[in-house]
Amino acid sequence: MPDIPVGSQIFDFAFHPSNTTVYAGLLNGSVKAFRYDEQGQHHQTFSLRPSKRSCRCLATNQDGSHLFAAGKAKSIFTIDTSTGTIFDTRKDVHDSPVNRMKHLLPNMFCTGDDDGVIQLWDPRSLQEIRRYTHHFDFISDFLWLGDKKQLVSTSADGTLSVIDVRGKKLEPLARSEDQEDELLSIVAIRNGTKVVVGTQLGILSIFNRSQGWADCVDRVPGHPQSIDALCALPFSYPSSHSTVLTGSSDGLLRAVQLFPTKLLGVVADHGSFPIERIVVDQNGEGRWVGSAGHEDTLKMTDLKDIFEDEDVNDDQELDATATADEEVRPDKDEDQTHSDSTRGALEAEPGDDSHDSDSDAPKKRKRKGGKDSLAGTKKKGRNEIDAEPSFFSGL
Repeated sequence: MPDIPVGSQIFDFAFHPSNTTVYAGLLNGSVKAFRYDEQGQHHQTFSLRPSKRSCRCLATNQDGSHLFAAGKAKSIFTIDTSTGTIFDTRKDVHDSPVNRMKHLLPNMFCTGDDDGVIQLWDPRSLQEIRRYTHHFDFISDFLWLGDKKQLVSTSADGTLSVIDVRGKKLEPLARSEDQEDELLSIVAIRNGTKVVVGTQLGILSIFNRSQGWADCVDRVPGHPQSIDALCALPFSYPSSHSTVLTGSSDGLLRAVQLFPTKLLGVVADHGSFPIERIVVDQNGEGRWVGSAGHEDTLKMTDLKDIFEDEDVNDDQELDATATADEEVRPDKDEDQTHSDSTRGALEAEPGDDSHDSDSDAPKKRKRKGGKDSLAGTKKKGRNEIDAEPSFFSGL
C-alpha cells in the first residue's frame, strides 16, 4: 500500500476496530481520518482540530463509534467517528500533557501523563474514576490483561506497575524493581503468559507472569538504539506466539523471534526517522501494520506478503538442510540458540542521532558515553539469554 501523507508530524494513530479506517493525531493538533482498501487506495474522510496544541494519543471505544483524543492541551476530546465532530470535552483533566491512552472495558479507558500520573475514566462521566501517582516520570505505554482485568503501565522512571482496575486502592497491585533503564514499550506474547518490554538501551526485557513482576527473567540485547514501540503479530501466523515487531530509533521496523532468539528480518524502513508507534489493523488481527515516527507520513506494510514468503523460504531451507546433513544432534544447547540468533543478520547504517526535532515530546535519558549499549549495563537476570552484540549488529 502507498504511504498515507497526513500533512504534519504523526504523534499517534489508531485503527477502527472493525472497518478499514485509520485515525492520526498530529503535531499541529489536528485529528484526521483516512479510509483504505486492500488495493492500496485511500482517501480522507474527515479532519478536525480539537486544540492548537499537539494531539499525542488516540484510542477508540469497543465498537469504534467514539474516538478519544488527548495531548499537550491536558484535555480529553471525544469525537463521533461517523460525523467527524466533537461532542464531549473534558478540559484540563491532567496537570501535565497526556502522553498515552488506552481503551480497557466497554465503560472504561485510561490516560497517562508526563508526570507519571495514571487516571481511569468512564466515558459516561466527566469525572475520573481513580488516580494513581506512584510513577514519577512520563508514562510510556500501557498493556491490558483482560483475563485478570489488570492494567500494566511502563514508565521512564525505570519501573512497570500492575493495577487491578476492579479494586478501590490507590496503590498498584504490583510494581517491578528499578530496571535502571527507561521502559518505553510493552507487549504480551505466548497467550499473555509472558510480557516483553522495550528499553532505552535497546534491550528486550522479558517478564514471566507466573513468577511475578519484581524483575525480568530474560534480557535480549541487540538493538543499536532505543526500542520505542512493540507490537504482536496476528494469531493467524504460526510464529505469533513468540514473535514481536519492534520499532527502534534507528528507523527500522524489525520482526524478532524469541525462544530461540532470531532476527527474522526488516519489515519497514523509515530512514533516519525514529519509529514510535506500531499498530496492526482489525484489532491486531488484520493484514496491514501501520508504523509512524517523526514524519508526516503513515507507512502501511502488508504482513501477508512478508511472512507468507518467509514461511516458504524457511520450509525450503529446512528441507535442504535435512538432505545435506544426516547427523542427529542430541539436544538444543545454548550454542545452537546462539547460532540460530545470529544467522541471517543484515547490515545497515544506524539512524541520525538528532532524531527528535520536536521539543514537545517527552525527554529521554541520554546514554552515558564510552559504553557499548549492545552489551548491556545491568547484571544478568535469571535465565538470561546469552546473545553476542553481533546479533542485531548494525541493524
